[in-house]
Amino acid sequence: MKIGIVGGTGDIGEGMAMRLSPYYDVIVGSREQDKAEATCTMGREQMTKRGKPCSMKGVTNQEAVDAADVIILAIPFKHAASTLATLHGFENKIVVSPVNPMEKTDHFIFVPPAEGSAALMIRRILPKDARLCTAFNTIAANKWKALDEELEYSVPVCGDDAEAKKIVMDIVNKVSRLKAFDAGPLAVSSMVESLTPLLLNIARYNKMRDVGIQFR
Repeated sequence: MKIGIVGGTGDIGEGMAMRLSPYYDVIVGSREQDKAEATCTMGREQMTKRGKPCSMKGVTNQEAVDAADVIILAIPFKHAASTLATLHGFENKIVVSPVNPMEKTDHFIFVPPAEGSAALMIRRILPKDARLCTAFNTIAANKWKALDEELEYSVPVCGDDAEAKKIVMDIVNKVSRLKAFDAGPLAVSSMVESLTPLLLNIARYNKMRDVGIQFR
């Protein structure tokens, strides 16, 4: 399976690419192909040091969409609509949104768009036959690149396409010690997205680091 990461040169995208690369052909996308290629060179070096296999290729965001079976949107909410407006070819493909609409003042707040969640906004922008799911929303960005640390978190997955949701949950379960849970349809995606500002506030006010969630 080929997994494309739109925005694959950011902290989340780079870490995702490296952690997924032993199991899938990962296609790292960026607005600048040179930057994507540099990310892949670094990623291969990091994985080789750890004696792990790695399949990563750096391309443009559009080429990542074109080549992938599953596309992860590793982009900040403020750039989601403008980035998607420049891309095409999502028809019949599984698209994963870890995007959280939030802002930081003296604390973090959930600021959903008019649709109610980032996922519902993205669904409006994508073709009707794109198979959209949410996943990875509650994992701290810096944890992705901490390759020597296990990720022991629960990952809620929302989606309206049962087959696509199962495939996404299988991908989640391949990464470290992550455990995917079916969180329902996209209609409840706001509940998942709002967890991230909550976790950040808990971490800040209780002097904790990298707070995550676990369902037991």
